[in-house]
Amino acid sequence: MPFLRDLIYLLAALITAPIWLYRMGRTGKIRTDWKGRFGFGPKLPALPGGGRRLLLHAVSVGEVNALRGLVDALNQSSLDCDLVISVTTDTGYARAMELYGEKFSVVRYPFDASFAVRRFLNRVRPDLVALVELEIWPNLLAACRQRGIPVGVINGRLTERSAGRYRKVLPLLGSMFRQLAFVAVQDGTYAARFRLLGVPDARISVAGTMKWDNAALAVDPAAADRLAESLGIDRTRPLVVAGSTAPDEHALLVESVPAPEVQLLCAPRKPEWFAAAAVALEGCARRSHGDHGSATGRFLLDTIGELRAAYALADVIVIGRTFVPLGGSDMVEAASLGQAVIVGPHTENFQSIVDELLKHDAIVQCDRNGLAREVRRLLDDRARREALAHKAREVVMAQQGATLRYARLLESQLRHAT
Repeated sequence: MPFLRDLIYLLAALITAPIWLYRMGRTGKIRTDWKGRFGFGPKLPALPGGGRRLLLHAVSVGEVNALRGLVDALNQSSLDCDLVISVTTDTGYARAMELYGEKFSVVRYPFDASFAVRRFLNRVRPDLVALVELEIWPNLLAACRQRGIPVGVINGRLTERSAGRYRKVLPLLGSMFRQLAFVAVQDGTYAARFRLLGVPDARISVAGTMKWDNAALAVDPAAADRLAESLGIDRTRPLVVAGSTAPDEHALLVESVPAPEVQLLCAPRKPEWFAAAAVALEGCARRSHGDHGSATGRFLLDTIGELRAAYALADVIVIGRTFVPLGGSDMVEAASLGQAVIVGPHTENFQSIVDELLKHDAIVQCDRNGLAREVRRLLDDRARREALAHKAREVVMAQQGATLRYARLLESQLRHAT
């Protein structure tokens, strides 16, 4: 089977090569860590007797950020546990190095070719593998099973779209989902989808989402002030901040936010989207260029790590990737900061979070046609903005606690790992 899977991967890579090579070249991703993607890298030192190594795998920036509280909880545990964080994407790897690189090993997660996976496992030698949210690969599961390494899912989520895709290829994947040692998910809907894919009910638990726990309720006024001063944002005029936006949303935001009376700051989700966003936001001040002030009242946050400061400046926050069919972006941090938040209809990746916020009237949801109307309504109604913000913070605080549940689960699994 590993040979057959490798052959399928190879054929797929060859057939699609013109597409992915062009995209990687255009976005600069061609300069990625190719050695790491094929499993090469330093071998981690062996642990002294009794020590256990836990591999936490995060796909990209969102999953890396979600691990912050869990990493702290596990690091403070009495269990002798060596933590290793693996990451797939370049931006995720950079973020993991920034957050965890000084204390823990951060490694590149390889392609799912059997030889790359073997090389990777030989270097890392984990006793337990925990996949954050969902990143299941057949060769990894097969190699871990041969070595007696349990593999499970934490903070698990599985959209209906993803579940449908897995169901279509389930005959080819065989017992892949049944091989998971545990699946701890965010809500009951996700649990039901994992169950339908073959995970035994006894291995599934509902523990909530760690995203609630990672929301820092305190604002850093100094960071917000520095950002506003550097960009030349007028603190006397309303500001709409759109975070984690996608290319097709920038024109919509420009149309929906009336200039010049209302300022607009956009923070695209991916660096390769910065240039196109700058074109859509005509006359914008770009953070990376050191621009100060914008005649059009448009600002582009084309840097990493400053979105929270931008959110703190906002009168209204719009969550990106929710007005295009990309599954949405995380809205918990925005909800925790005491600002009014708007999301679009495409929130599949965070549906349980949106449902909880909507249930308590703590967020506004609308479609593309309604965005301009909702922005105007909120800007004209300060009392409504403050009510939304207050309720959102209450919801965030009430939902916190999942991180410790995941930490206890992993500690238990490590104790029983052979």
